[in-house]
Amino acid sequence: MIGIENESGLHRALKNMYAGAGGDTEVETGGFVCDCVNGSGDIIEIQTGSFAPLRGKLLQLCADRRVTIVYPVIEEKRIALYSGDGTLLRVRKSPKKCRKWDLFNALVYAPELPLLPNLSVEIAIVEALEERKADGKGSWRRGGVSITDRLLRERKRSIPLRQMEDYLQFVPFNPEEPFTAASLAAKAGITENLARKTIYVLQRINLVEQTGKSGRSKLFQIKTNGKRLKSKR
Repeated sequence: MIGIENESGLHRALKNMYAGAGGDTEVETGGFVCDCVNGSGDIIEIQTGSFAPLRGKLLQLCADRRVTIVYPVIEEKRIALYSGDGTLLRVRKSPKKCRKWDLFNALVYAPELPLLPNLSVEIAIVEALEERKADGKGSWRRGGVSITDRLLRERKRSIPLRQMEDYLQFVPFNPEEPFTAASLAAKAGITENLARKTIYVLQRINLVEQTGKSGRSKLFQIKTNGKRLKSKR
């Protein structure tokens, strides 16, 4: 969990948004401090990085509570650059756009979490403002410019993943249609590396299986004929 002193504006805004009017943030429950609890008593964790640090926490909390992991995906981003003394120099639109498949960059490190009872994942598609400062302390890739904060501009939509079958939206193929990591990447408009992560997770939650090879490429298909796990709810 991100400590309050280090959390971004994006994380803080989503935490307050998902807590809602009848909920609260930074709630201690079951021996853990959770990002927020809504008015219905459901636990919500806002996670911007790997899901691995949540594994132990969720194994205990999901035993008797409903938990949702909210994963923000920045579909559109503007970058505001400030000088070292805080003067705004310029604002530009970032050419980089993330997609819902970016979830698997985080989920690949804890691929079986979706199998936990009472656990849901929700992708929050957002527009964000990234604030940077030309202070000479940042990454050499950015010429020493530091990222000082990320702020929520708008939550555009949400993609809930409550049932196991909801994850099949990440496989844009018919059940009888074999696919490779390369063909998934091409059809989804993502990198082949991200496509491999997607397939790995879907294999671990028993939605996809390897069915053969085409040359040096592995072939996969959606599991059918009752072999797929039943819905967990």
